[in-house]
Amino acid sequence: MAYYNLEPKYEHGDLLKVGILLANLGTPDAPTGAALRPYLKQFLSDTRVVEIPRAIWWFILNGIILAIRPKKSAEKYATIWSPEGSPLLVHAQKQTQLLRGFLAQKIKSPFVVELGMSYGNPSMQSAIDKLKAQHCDRILVFPLYPQYASSSTGSALDAVFRVLLKTRNQPALRSIRNYHDHPAYIAALAESVQKHWQINGGKPSKLVMSFHGVPKVHLTNGDPYHCQCHKTGRLLAEALGLNKDEYLVAFQSRFGKQEWLKPYLAGTLEELGKAKTKRIDVICPGFSSDCLETLEEIAMEGKHIFQSNGGGEYHYIPALNENEAWIHAMTEIALENLQGWVAPEWDATSAKKDAELTKLRAQALGAKQ
Repeated sequence: MAYYNLEPKYEHGDLLKVGILLANLGTPDAPTGAALRPYLKQFLSDTRVVEIPRAIWWFILNGIILAIRPKKSAEKYATIWSPEGSPLLVHAQKQTQLLRGFLAQKIKSPFVVELGMSYGNPSMQSAIDKLKAQHCDRILVFPLYPQYASSSTGSALDAVFRVLLKTRNQPALRSIRNYHDHPAYIAALAESVQKHWQINGGKPSKLVMSFHGVPKVHLTNGDPYHCQCHKTGRLLAEALGLNKDEYLVAFQSRFGKQEWLKPYLAGTLEELGKAKTKRIDVICPGFSSDCLETLEEIAMEGKHIFQSNGGGEYHYIPALNENEAWIHAMTEIALENLQGWVAPEWDATSAKKDAELTKLRAQALGAKQ
């Protein structure tokens, strides 16, 4: 068996393009135990996600977790699954389509936008295959994680590099590390919150900004995620004109018994409920698309925790999803990282002539195509 993947057909004179690869976590193909098992196995086998010694973790994962968790996770996914499919995938696909359109208004040179997932489908392999099949010799990897974490952005880049390890004709590669403090991203978040407040009668008693948690040891070992989350929170609060008593930052989705980043969201909601807080709004600035963690854990479980402990109104502010301000921000961030690769003054006629000349030169040197 050949070590390298087959290269797509190429002819001298083919028009070369720039690829933009939107990278997200992933999702199961269906809200069923059968679909969840391979998805969870791939996800939880990632050494960036679980940093337990492999021999020990293999027995825990295969002997306990994969025997129990797929069914329970499937039941949760079933509560948020839409007629179109997984919310995360549906939103990410729409973001991909919209970004294509917005970029086309800014640049004339040829480009392609594809979506790839670290786990599940569409895979990173399939996305890169599509980009190469369309003659992309340069690829910008755009992780849909505003804050860098080893377990999210780092894992997405690992998935890309694994594909390139098996690629003979590798494209030039750029990657976006983070945009947690990008003005356009902060502005999109602020606009989303303000619109929510306009509809729901103004500011709440407290705005809770909840980020996906990671083990505390990631922070002590050098992961910048914790600091970037807090910077996003501070900048968003400033954009909204909030003082320190009107908002707080918390972390959700704790897994296992080790200490994770604090404060934990569940405990925070319980305390706010017991304090008889009249109304809280919860936003998840680390998620570009609504998914299981936001729609089930935050919108449903979070509300139950808060109100069962005596809290009043509870509102979840949706992720940015297809908000126009967010697509504008994505466009701005992409263009900043595409400098030198794309051009607003590109001319199709001249490019076609150059391609024909390239083909003629190659044929003169003996090329068959």
